[in-house]
Amino acid sequence: MQIVVLGSAAGGGFPQWNCHCRMCSSVRNGTSRAEPRTQSSIAVSDDGEHWVIINASPDIRQQINASPQLAYANGARGSGVRSVIVTDAQIDHTTGLLILREGLPLDLYCTAEVAEELSTSYPILSMMKHWEGGYRTHTVDPTSDEGWQIPSVPALRFHPIVLASNAPPFSPYRNKPRPGDNIGLRIVDTRSGATLFYAPGLGAPDGAVLSAMASADCVMMDGTLWTDDEMIREGLGTRLGREMGHLSVSGDDGMLALLDQFDKPRKVLIHINNTNPILDPDASEHKAVLDAGVEIAFDGMPIEI
Repeated sequence: MQIVVLGSAAGGGFPQWNCHCRMCSSVRNGTSRAEPRTQSSIAVSDDGEHWVIINASPDIRQQINASPQLAYANGARGSGVRSVIVTDAQIDHTTGLLILREGLPLDLYCTAEVAEELSTSYPILSMMKHWEGGYRTHTVDPTSDEGWQIPSVPALRFHPIVLASNAPPFSPYRNKPRPGDNIGLRIVDTRSGATLFYAPGLGAPDGAVLSAMASADCVMMDGTLWTDDEMIREGLGTRLGREMGHLSVSGDDGMLALLDQFDKPRKVLIHINNTNPILDPDASEHKAVLDAGVEIAFDGMPIEI
């Protein structure tokens, strides 16, 4: 299985266009070694030619153009992108569906709950019907043990894992999310058994998450905030990370402590907020992550398992 990190930052990217926190200012002014990052998205393939995008960020055009393996085509139009999966209805994971309109029709996989949001509260799917009929939407059962396969990447099987997180701010289910509002993905290469577990938004682990992490060869996990009150302390928000559906990286119950329970998988943090000091290669927090045997995702990062 081949994986490419298209975007590694949380919503707003890094630096965020209107943010002047220490981290954004330092990368914008060139006073730190931190590298800019686009908004969270990955792509997976079983042959390096046919690709499935997982979460279509607002930066998807830039991300595909920066990824020759996805942008390649034999004819005047086309790409290696064959279908899209969205794990929730958040703006930073779905706005790219608008950008991909020139490539329609495309197969889209999501839960019925997410499809509902994208047809009502945030009606992207209704809008896109005006471009070649829009997306061919396939709804998946978030509680299914069998998962599903995608014809363009037949060697891969996708298993949804319900995540404890939150519904989007525009959703009527905000602060009262349904089981299908947020999923992670356990992706298995049926040829080798190699397994990726992808969970860019995770508020709290449960038994299913722990089991998926234990059996994976690579985990790509929520790295949004270093501390739960980071946004408040920076004067950039009023909510704790857990209220937004994100487990902090540090702390006795944080992501690093969670990852430390597992020896087998390659461990990668993704969906990293612009305020998070782990983005600075010279920060003690960055060193703490690496010392824990955990990698920090960057745009264009290739992974093969």
